[in-house]
Amino acid sequence: MIIAVVCDFLGKANNGTTLAALNLIRSLREKGHTVRVVCSDEERIGEPDCYVVKKLPMGPLKGYFRKNGVTPSWPDHDVIARALDGADAVHVMTPFPVGNYAARAAEKAGIPITAGFHCQAENFTSHIFMKNFKPANIAAYKVFWRKLYRRVNAVHYPTEFIREVFEKYGGKTNAYVISNGVGKEFVPHRRRDDGSDEYRILFTGRYSREKSHRVLIDAADKSRHREKIRLIFAGDGPLKNELKKRAAKLPLEPVFRFFSREELIDVISNADLYVHPAEIEIEAIACLEAIACGAVPVISDSPRSATRYFAIDDKNLFRCNDSDDLAKKIDYWLDHPEEKDRRSLEYRDYAKKFDFDRCMDEMERMIVDTVNAAKEGGTHA
Repeated sequence: MIIAVVCDFLGKANNGTTLAALNLIRSLREKGHTVRVVCSDEERIGEPDCYVVKKLPMGPLKGYFRKNGVTPSWPDHDVIARALDGADAVHVMTPFPVGNYAARAAEKAGIPITAGFHCQAENFTSHIFMKNFKPANIAAYKVFWRKLYRRVNAVHYPTEFIREVFEKYGGKTNAYVISNGVGKEFVPHRRRDDGSDEYRILFTGRYSREKSHRVLIDAADKSRHREKIRLIFAGDGPLKNELKKRAAKLPLEPVFRFFSREELIDVISNADLYVHPAEIEIEAIACLEAIACGAVPVISDSPRSATRYFAIDDKNLFRCNDSDDLAKKIDYWLDHPEEKDRRSLEYRDYAKKFDFDRCMDEMERMIVDTVNAAKEGGTHA
């Protein structure tokens, strides 16, 4: 098949939505499909089957969006028309201008449309400082529905959690709940014995407010083991300098850096604990990658995060934004290494159901189902 994958944001592989898009594109191509990529990444100009549209002129807001690692795209009618010409299906990654326009064009052309749901309302409203204003979040979901998802034949949700949230405020969809998947390379490496007696606590996540790094920093400061705790923040983002300043109070200097996938697997394998304090999260593949490598997690119980459902029991959860409770959970696991080792084996087994290849097979099936249903003159449930 010829499948057009439309990405409003596609740049460096340093965020979940970009990784999801790149993984889907690579997998579909490996399965023999022709994948046309629509994006505004100028570095891709000249690549086969890549259709580059314009970036949205941001004027005085350009610096703000650059700081947040976001470069909005703008529809180029001719480019999108060429990308859709002869396509069997269109898959839209996010409900923003390029994806929305491509969906309208595909609808007019009678091309079956699938779409991913990778943008929680709060991911958008946080940029306008309204992530905790519920009416703004509900309004965002309604706009997403009106602009994109009401036109779509099938919707990919990474978790049942986000499906329920969106269908409550947006509208009923032909839903496929499919994890973005954990790659087979995420397996435990041999732990290095460097003679250090420090405790390494890892969190992988973009340096942004909804990820709540500050809660982990404060919890480490309150831990009975604070003198031996070294925090490792794998990622990058606009709050890097602010977080470094907040973490300056800790006895051991935290690590702030972006790791390659190979490096990250080694870092996870040598971590004593993985903490995921994010308040807002659709899935958190980073957490799944950590537990696939044998890390025992402590996860925020935020009602706006799907990650809480990865907890095997209450010992793997802490109260959202409560650094005192997180400090107690950190201390518990550091004080019970044998139980932690047993729990590690449980989590490695649990992570097997998120196998990347199986998830990508399901993504292909969703698109094939949608194309076949369109040929038969209906939708596929």
